[in-house]
Amino acid sequence: MWRPSASIQDLRKRAAIIAKLRDFFHQHGYLEVETPILSHHGSTDVYLSNMTTCFRNRIYYLQTSPEFHMKRLLAAGSGPIFQIARVLRDDELGRWHNPEFTMLEWYQLNMDYKNLLQNSGELIQKILHCAPLIEITYQQAFITCCNIDPFNSSIEQLRAILRNYGLDNILPINETDKDQLLFLLMTHTIEPWLADQGELVALYDFPGSQAALAQIAQERALRFEIYYHGIELANGFYELTDPAVQRQRFARDCLKRQQLNLPMISIDTNLLAALEHGLPACSGAALGLDRLIAFALHKNNITQVISFDWERA
Repeated sequence: MWRPSASIQDLRKRAAIIAKLRDFFHQHGYLEVETPILSHHGSTDVYLSNMTTCFRNRIYYLQTSPEFHMKRLLAAGSGPIFQIARVLRDDELGRWHNPEFTMLEWYQLNMDYKNLLQNSGELIQKILHCAPLIEITYQQAFITCCNIDPFNSSIEQLRAILRNYGLDNILPINETDKDQLLFLLMTHTIEPWLADQGELVALYDFPGSQAALAQIAQERALRFEIYYHGIELANGFYELTDPAVQRQRFARDCLKRQQLNLPMISIDTNLLAALEHGLPACSGAALGLDRLIAFALHKNNITQVISFDWERA
């Protein structure tokens, strides 16, 4: 168990890929930044589980993403930025999940999410040498794969589809959150279906209720997710810049956390202050770097490209 989980040869290849990514961003005028791993505030997102630690008898959060700090840099006038960040999530552990992992995150000014999606696909192609990106709307994926319109369907209709796939017993029978049913269909039907559509596939224009930190237009969240052989690799947003709307979303998250008996997380007032100051129009993307490297090196497990996985840490 003292030995690394990845071979030294593959760690050299990993370093070369990271160097290639850095060179790409430097050549395109991005500033490389570093932001804190340890923070006064965590993520209120109910789908993210924060890890905590104690310093001077006070609880602090280990960052699930560098997003909030990077947006504060953008508001301060940094211009386009990127970061290769260590992040931690109290989440799954398995073939494609390690509690501590490496995230590549970048932001470009005055670029909408559609252009960022194209650029992200081109960047991934440079590393994986795969076929060009295929783009499919979230709505079209559900219509084609499950024969149901996710934007115009009832809870009862979604439950009927789940029954057809033998998935109706996974969630409580009284579940009324439509997104929970859509998430279940996504993981068990849409993602496997995406693997048959092409090597590199993106879904875009999600339901507004799944906006996270993205802007919403015509009840569509202006965001995308990129999949490689059906495995989620990256996601991107046309970033929300309105502090009032962001405050409302934080409050909604906190209420939902309370309803689900999840740990309460303090709202990040520093991010709100940065938005009040003014976040420039921008789009941002986050990519699981360990997964990208595993795919590039034809590995079937991210432990094979991490120097010491969780079991050996």
